[in-house]
Amino acid sequence: MESNKKIALKQLGLLAVVLLALNFVGNYFFKRFDLTQDKRYTLSETTLNIIKNVTEPLYIDVFLEGNFPPEFKRLQNETRQLLEEFSAYNSNIIFEFANPIEKESERYQIMQQFYQNGLTPLNITVEDKGKQTQEVVFPWAVATYKEKDSKIGLLKNLMGASTEDKIISSVQHLEYAFADGLNKIVKEKQKKIAIIKGNGELEDKYIADFLRSVKESYFIAPFTLDSVTNKPLETLKALEKYDLAIIAKPTEVFTEAEKQVLDQYIVNGGNSMWLIDAVKADMDSLYNETGSILAYPQDLNLTDQFFKYGIRLNSLLIKDELATPLILESGQEGSNAQKEQFLWKYAPFVYPASNHPIVKNIEGVKFEFTNPIEILKNKDIKKTVLLSSSEQSRPIGTPVEVSLKMVLDEVNETDYQGKGFIPVSVLLEGKFRSAYENRILPFQDSNFKSSNKSSKMIVISDGDIIKNQLDKNGTPIELGFDKFTQNLFGNKEFLMNCTNYLLDDIGLMNIRSKDVNLPLLDKEKVHNNYTQAQMITIGLPLVVLALFGIIFTYLRKRKYSILKS
Repeated sequence: MESNKKIALKQLGLLAVVLLALNFVGNYFFKRFDLTQDKRYTLSETTLNIIKNVTEPLYIDVFLEGNFPPEFKRLQNETRQLLEEFSAYNSNIIFEFANPIEKESERYQIMQQFYQNGLTPLNITVEDKGKQTQEVVFPWAVATYKEKDSKIGLLKNLMGASTEDKIISSVQHLEYAFADGLNKIVKEKQKKIAIIKGNGELEDKYIADFLRSVKESYFIAPFTLDSVTNKPLETLKALEKYDLAIIAKPTEVFTEAEKQVLDQYIVNGGNSMWLIDAVKADMDSLYNETGSILAYPQDLNLTDQFFKYGIRLNSLLIKDELATPLILESGQEGSNAQKEQFLWKYAPFVYPASNHPIVKNIEGVKFEFTNPIEILKNKDIKKTVLLSSSEQSRPIGTPVEVSLKMVLDEVNETDYQGKGFIPVSVLLEGKFRSAYENRILPFQDSNFKSSNKSSKMIVISDGDIIKNQLDKNGTPIELGFDKFTQNLFGNKEFLMNCTNYLLDDIGLMNIRSKDVNLPLLDKEKVHNNYTQAQMITIGLPLVVLALFGIIFTYLRKRKYSILKS
């Protein structure tokens, strides 16, 4: 017995030494192990670099707390585990979960404050044994660093998707959402964006929400091309100081000198985003006494330039059965008229099918009077179709009369066979060759280059994709929100992703490529097998524990009986 005690003490002492050694080594070597199959808790290098730059306390308030259904509990847990990873790598990151409307007496006042700050709530249905109750959820987080703060949306509110699909999409988006939000407040602004003016582009009030969002991460300024007439070289030199040029729905013809300035900006490494209407047609013009307009080709004198870069915008309209709704009055005129929703087939509802980081996991985008983009062959430029119309879509020739009465047209599926999947947004990357190569230049430039540096360009065949609506007071509302149908589309997210990709030099957009497999419980099966599930989850462990106790007691009695004998 004495020797057994000595052996046990030696083993205990050895274990203590090993634990102390591991603890000592752990202070100098930090390593976390992610045992999940999809490596969902393994942070990307980009995220880690952002976290490393946090040198002072950074506070994250997460408002996912309260009485949630299981799906939202899963989002809450995934958010908590991700933030635990953030905090493990940098102790300056401090997070807290809170229910902002826990106190009933302050509920209304706090909800108003959240509304004013753009933190819109979500009404959800909580089911418990067949009983349903309504709860308000704020799926948001707010990160604060030094004197700056950033709103972080946690829920991807995909139109028409089930709650389970929304949660899966949201979990896939979590790391990017937090990395992007933290990057806005940790990293100082560096990149500059020029909003091109002078050719009848959209007024600032119609792109106000986009500008407000972009301003959080980049410097922005209007840039007029009017001075090209007198000082073309100075205009080009000034434009080359910007990292991105955005041309939002021009309606006036570009002169050859203006085109040369934009061309040399692109050839010398400048990034650009073009939102172009190849057909003249607007929803605002359609609401007239006749309820109809004539849609006709719009020549901006850009055809040869785009052709050189590898695409062609065709002067056709896309009619799509997968469309967004609009509200029209039906029935008798006057007080008896009723408002009714119809699908407007010239406003496609475009769901991304590509896995490119720009469009992966984003909500459906609303287009209006969009045009086909034809992709041409040129070996120097890599082209990626970002968005396309649905399978049940087809091009319509112009000029053509467009009438609101078309909402009553019957569907003829044979009209769409083999005509769908028409590109409406294309990404072009590489070394662009000048549209003025081997041509007489509109103005002399001793530094003219036929080809020089690599750059990126995104072309979208709809100028209204960036246009926000105005409320009754003329105040801009959120981009992508339709005040008539109360639907929120993914236009803002798409355009912000485009902007971030064109300017991204730290690989932030690559986080969007991450895939997460998130198995969720089948609520119907759980409800139908509630008693059985309780017996398995509660009763079975108790039975196993009892069996273990009986076996342990039996073996112990047997051991001592042998020792006594």
